[in-house]
Amino acid sequence: MAVKFKSMAALALSAAMLLSMAACGTTDSADSSASASSSNTTTGYDVSGVQKDDELAKLVTEGTTVKDGELSSGMELSYAPAEFYAEDGKTPVGYDVDMTKAIAQVLGLKPKIVSSMFDTIIPSIGTKYDLGITSMTITKERMESVDFVSYYRAGSTWAVQKGNPKKLDASDMCGAKIAVQTGTTQEDDANDIAKGCKADNKAEVLSYKRQAEAATAVATGKADAFYADSPVAGYAISQTDGLEALGDVEGVAKQGIAIEKGNEKLDEAVQKALQKLMDDGTYMKILKHWGVESGALDKAEINPTNLD
Repeated sequence: MAVKFKSMAALALSAAMLLSMAACGTTDSADSSASASSSNTTTGYDVSGVQKDDELAKLVTEGTTVKDGELSSGMELSYAPAEFYAEDGKTPVGYDVDMTKAIAQVLGLKPKIVSSMFDTIIPSIGTKYDLGITSMTITKERMESVDFVSYYRAGSTWAVQKGNPKKLDASDMCGAKIAVQTGTTQEDDANDIAKGCKADNKAEVLSYKRQAEAATAVATGKADAFYADSPVAGYAISQTDGLEALGDVEGVAKQGIAIEKGNEKLDEAVQKALQKLMDDGTYMKILKHWGVESGALDKAEINPTNLD
């Protein structure tokens, strides 16, 4: 999983902007509006025209954990362009937010976005919220705890300060200070890199609860590089003059919507709602709105066997 901004909580990866952004939503909180106000310049794709599917709506009213007509989703809201706060510092925006809203529309439910730390999302699915839609890579380990519906495909990208002042090489990050977000596959990868380094040239992994903090560490020189999902790193780089990509996109894999393990009705409802959005073009319009259509899938699958 994994950043950044297009206006006050979005325009810059400058330290001040990122740190103010990182301060938003550090504890679980809800925002049921999940849409940008007309005063914001960072706005999502308008999904108000998405029609309810009565047959699919029955799936979430008969035997699932969905309650009170709401579809709640846990998100780590410092992960632009997937999910982050608009310039008001309160309104969730991003393609994961739009996807949540569109799925809720199909199922006749009201979307409810819950700001959460990334590493707390899987343990909270089925209790604090129904879904986890937060750029989460599908892994066999995670599938032991939750079900997934595949909805996107992304890799990982290294980002460094412009000009690569430390002359880092993406193929050999030993000796570097690597900033990552806690609980991500990139954190696992960075730790594996560190384990493979010689004792006198160890990589140091700096783990942050928010992706915004990891990016800030590089922007301010506290870390030499950060490692994040490719669309997130690309968006971060596009929003600042201070960062650039290092090397090629690595380890492309499917990302999924996390659902309570064994909740077959909700699995089916989300999979069919998402497939409907793929088939009618809404899904691609959302991705194009955020400039991330390169990771589009044409098929939504429950617990896919092919994770690439």
